[in-house]
Amino acid sequence: MRLEAKLALFNGLSKLLLVLLGAVVIPPIVQRVAVGHTDYHLRDKQRRVLALIARDGLQAFEQGERAETYADYNIIKQEYITLTPLPAGAPLPKERIFEERRQVDQQVEDFRILSFARAPSTPGQRAFRIEIGSSLETVELLTNTLRQLALWVLVAASVLTIFTDAAFAHYLLKPLRELTIRKLRSIRQPSEFNFEPIDTDTTDFRRLDERLNALMRQVQSAFAKEREFMSNVSHELLTPVSILQSRFENMLQDPSLPEAHAQQIVESQRTLYRLRNTVRTLLLIANIENEQYLRDEPVSLSSAVADVAEELDDRRQQREITLDIDIAGDDVRPRANASLLHTLLRNLLSNAIKYNHEGGHIRVLGRPLAQGGYRLRVEDTGPGIAPDHQPYLFDRFRRFHGNAPGAPEGYGLGLPIAQTIAGFHGATLRAESELGKGTAFELDFKPDSTHAVGFIPSS
Repeated sequence: MRLEAKLALFNGLSKLLLVLLGAVVIPPIVQRVAVGHTDYHLRDKQRRVLALIARDGLQAFEQGERAETYADYNIIKQEYITLTPLPAGAPLPKERIFEERRQVDQQVEDFRILSFARAPSTPGQRAFRIEIGSSLETVELLTNTLRQLALWVLVAASVLTIFTDAAFAHYLLKPLRELTIRKLRSIRQPSEFNFEPIDTDTTDFRRLDERLNALMRQVQSAFAKEREFMSNVSHELLTPVSILQSRFENMLQDPSLPEAHAQQIVESQRTLYRLRNTVRTLLLIANIENEQYLRDEPVSLSSAVADVAEELDDRRQQREITLDIDIAGDDVRPRANASLLHTLLRNLLSNAIKYNHEGGHIRVLGRPLAQGGYRLRVEDTGPGIAPDHQPYLFDRFRRFHGNAPGAPEGYGLGLPIAQTIAGFHGATLRAESELGKGTAFELDFKPDSTHAVGFIPSS
C-alpha cells in the first residue's frame, strides 16, 4: 500500500475513532450544559421576580387571604412560579436547586426547581418561600437538540479534515512521488538516471534526493568498471585459449603420441572448448551492455522462431518433444538486431527442450498487447522451478536443474544473455513456473521499445 494511502487510512480511522469517542463523551457534557442553561434561566427568573417584589411588594402576588399560596403557570405547563407563606417565626430555608415531581392540573410532571425564601420587607408581613420551576421535558428537548447539533458538527468537521488531510498529504508527498516515478520507476539502467534535483523545501526529501544521486553515481562507476573489466578479461582470455586449442590440435597430429595421452588431450580440448564458450558468452554480454551492437533492421519474430525451431529440430525429436508455434498479429520489430534476437530465442527454446520431460510439449504463443507492443510466450511441460529459485533465474552462473539425459551441458549463462538481449531491445523478460506443471517465459516488447537504448542489467 502506498504511503499516501496509509496516511489517508490512518486519518480516516482516527477521525472515526474521534466520532465514536464524541458519541460517548458529548451526551453527558451536553446534559450538563442543558442543565446549566436551565439553572441560568431559573436564576434569571429569580432576578426578575425579586425585582418585581422590590418594586411592588409581596402584596402584588397576594390574592384573597394573606395565607393563600400564589401560583402561576404558563399555558403549556412547562414553567411555574409559586409563593408560599411561611409560618411566623420559622427560620428561612436555604436557597437550593433540585428536581422533583409536581402535579399540575391533574398531571404529574418532572421539574427542576429553584427554591428560595424572601424575608418580609415591612413589619407585620410574613416571609414567603418562592419556587420557580422549569419542566425537565424542556431540558430533555434542549439536551437532544444540542446533542444532535454537536454530533453533526463533529461528523462534518471529521469529514472535512479527512479531505484536507488527504490533500495536504498529497501535496506534502509530491516530492517523494516525483522521486519514485521520475528517478526510479522509469530507470532501466544506471546511465539513464536523472540527476536533476527534486524541487522541494522538505529537508528529509532533499537529503534523500542528494543521497540517492550520490549512490547512483557510485553505481554508475561500478557498472562501468565491471563492463570494462569483463570486456578486457574476455578479450585477454580468448587469445591464450585459442593458442592452447591450436597446440592440442598439433599434438594430436603426432603419430607417435600414445593413445592414452591422446585421450587426455581430447578431454582437455573439451574442457578448453567449454571455457572458450563461456568467455565468448561473457564477451557477448559485455558488448551488448556497452551497446556495441546496432538495432537497424526489421525482424519478424515468427521467422526468427521458425529458424530457431529448425535449428533445434534434431535435439527436440531425439527427446520426442512436440512443438506448437502460434504467432499472430504484427510480430515485426521495426528496429532490432536479428543475430541477437536469434540468440535470445535459441536460448529460450533450448531451455524448453533441455528441461522438459521425454515426450513433453513446447508451445510458442505470440500476440499483440492491448496497450500496444507484442508478447511472445514460450511454454514447456517440464518439472518446473521451485519458488525459492525463481528470483535468481537471471543471475549469472546459477543452475537449478539437473540436465536431462542426453541434453547438452549448461553453465547458467543462457537466461542472463536472454535478459540482456531483451533489455537491449527495450523489452522485459520474466518467468512463470509451477512445480510439476512446467515453466513459461514471457517476452514483452513495448510500443516504444524500438527506440529504447537501455537494458536490464543482470547480477
